[in-house]
Amino acid sequence: LRKSVPSKPFAKPQQTVAKAPSRLSVRPGFLYGGFAALLATHVLTLVGLLMAPDISRLFVGQNDAILTAYEDRISQLRLEVDRLQSRHYVQAGDINLQLQDLAQTQELLMEQHQYVKQLADRAAELGIEAAVAQTATPPADPLLVGSLTATGDTGAQIEAAATSIDRMMNESRIALATLGDAATSRTDEIVSTLAGIGIKPKLPSLDAVGGPLLPAMDGPESSTLIDDANVVSAALERYKAARGAADLAPVHKPLVTATRTSSTFGNRKDPFTGRLAFHSGIDYAAPQGTKVLSAGAGVVTYVGQMSGYGNVVEVTHGNGLVTRYGHLSSFLAKEGQKVSTGTPIAKVGSTGRSTGPHLHFVVRRSDSAVDPARYLNAGRALAEILAG
Repeated sequence: LRKSVPSKPFAKPQQTVAKAPSRLSVRPGFLYGGFAALLATHVLTLVGLLMAPDISRLFVGQNDAILTAYEDRISQLRLEVDRLQSRHYVQAGDINLQLQDLAQTQELLMEQHQYVKQLADRAAELGIEAAVAQTATPPADPLLVGSLTATGDTGAQIEAAATSIDRMMNESRIALATLGDAATSRTDEIVSTLAGIGIKPKLPSLDAVGGPLLPAMDGPESSTLIDDANVVSAALERYKAARGAADLAPVHKPLVTATRTSSTFGNRKDPFTGRLAFHSGIDYAAPQGTKVLSAGAGVVTYVGQMSGYGNVVEVTHGNGLVTRYGHLSSFLAKEGQKVSTGTPIAKVGSTGRSTGPHLHFVVRRSDSAVDPARYLNAGRALAEILAG
């Protein structure tokens, strides 16, 4: 007997699977075609909108606004460039004008400085210290205007040139002030000393000017340089006249060698009578034949003998002054001869009322004898003034 094989107790019963019905499928060609048709429709719609008059004007207006703004910006940039160029040209023009002004100022100042140097040289010739003249010497370093270059800091070079010109101007002013003060002070001392002995020299007016005619420079300070120089020139002329008066005045000792004063001016005991008598001059004891010199410039107005004086020479000076030289042994000058200070006019002797060789020196003013010592003292003071 066949054994029956039992069925699997836990096996799932077999089910009959029904076949699912098939889905509807779309072909790709139709899908792409539809998408293309939709895109074409949108494009045609957009073109239509753009072609519409109002919409077209809107877009064209926006383009015009952008273009206008762009053109405005370009114009602004051009104006800015023009402005910068104009500023550059103006600055360049200002620099050129500054250089031109500095060059002209330098040229005029050099001419004026030479005038100052001439005044200093003239002062040195008149006996004013040479150190004063050195103050007017032009500066060792040249001015920079003629050496300015297009490279480098032009502004700094211009400033350096202006500084050099200012320094030269100040040095000229210092020199002028020094010269003017020296000439004026010495002139005043000479005039005062001569006035003490009754001599009034003729001096040029204070308003007198001299020197070359130079064009004035612009500016309140520089314009006064030539005026100052002309004032100094006038002061030097006055000093020259005063110095000449001092040289010509009868205030110089009539003997070259140092001699002993044997008698002074005024009352004294007469060597012949032993009584008090007036002595009209100064007696200088000197060897026989010693040369006698004119005490100042003038004209010999008498050569001959005079009672009590023996052989006599008289020299007439200005301002009513006459000098008399007595007891001479011989004459070296003639009447009418013009003599200068220190001109030999005679020789020492012992003629006339004399006890030995000596010179009797007399100074007369307005026909009256005055003390010669006052004039000789003034002469020593004037010598110190002129020696500086």
